[in-house]
Amino acid sequence: MGVDYYKVLNVVRSASEEELKKAYRKLAMKWHPDKNPDNNKDAEAKFKQISEAYEVLSDPQKRAVYDQYGEEGLKGQVPPPGASSFADGSGPNVYTFNPRNPEDIFAEFFSDSSPFGGMGGFGGMGVRRPGFQDAMFGRYNGPENIFNQFGSGGFGRGVTPSGPRKAKPVESKLPCTLEDLYNGATKKMKISRNIADDSGKMLPVEEILTIKIKPGWKKGTKITFPEKGHEEPNVVPADLIFVVDEKPHDVYKRDGNDLVVTQKISLSEALTGCTVNLTTLDSRHLSIPITDIIRPGYEKVVTNEGMPVTKEPGKKGNLRIKFDIKFPTRLTVEQKLGVKRLLGG
Repeated sequence: MGVDYYKVLNVVRSASEEELKKAYRKLAMKWHPDKNPDNNKDAEAKFKQISEAYEVLSDPQKRAVYDQYGEEGLKGQVPPPGASSFADGSGPNVYTFNPRNPEDIFAEFFSDSSPFGGMGGFGGMGVRRPGFQDAMFGRYNGPENIFNQFGSGGFGRGVTPSGPRKAKPVESKLPCTLEDLYNGATKKMKISRNIADDSGKMLPVEEILTIKIKPGWKKGTKITFPEKGHEEPNVVPADLIFVVDEKPHDVYKRDGNDLVVTQKISLSEALTGCTVNLTTLDSRHLSIPITDIIRPGYEKVVTNEGMPVTKEPGKKGNLRIKFDIKFPTRLTVEQKLGVKRLLGG
């Protein structure tokens, strides 16, 4: 059995010319090879089939042959309706259909106004037509409360100098607590933008982007959502980029993969020892005994209690405890003498 062109275009057999155009517009935009760089081979085959189906069903004579004899009859294996048995006495008079170049159909459909600019990426499907313009895509307001404006740009694949440009990436801060970056987290960001429907009309849509924060990510880490920017003529939508920003923490400061905490102690504790009690970023309780004499510049290092190392699962940095020694502002005569006796001199 041959190809079901009605099924290819997802239309009923009684589809009108307007319905065929609408179906072709939608599918051709979806399966154009320049919009499917990661699945180019399958997209080319699908695009070619869509173009062939539209070419046949939009032509009354070809459609009549196809409706009666199917793809086999259309391509010359049976005579068309009303044809004579012999054309010149040499054999059967059959209808011969040779599919046109899908690129030419696409270009004619949009009246030489292609939404893709330079037509690249067709392989052996035909010669590219640089410099197409299109009014199908309109302006886009950007993510709600996040992005204010977008630049202009173009598709990265099959682009010619006269074709579309890729819009400049749009960056926005993604505030994260130190707990988020220690434990990992999932954040959802709401964006609002305009996109073109099948007829080219711009419609506002809202979308929720899910961002998975991995344990150990650092300030400045970028998460990219390709082509989530606005749609507009001859422009590839901008990439939306979220940049991790670390919120200040009440207890800890981050230094690379290490966590740093400053503990206030008295002079007596500095000389005689103390215990540092901390709650970790994953809600554990640590009791760290300090038996050394704490002098200026002294740090207590607790291994493997720092931030997770993203590229080395299971490994963490260190916890570094610094000390702020509270010296007395005054001593009595007796206290001074006592200190001298204890410390000598």
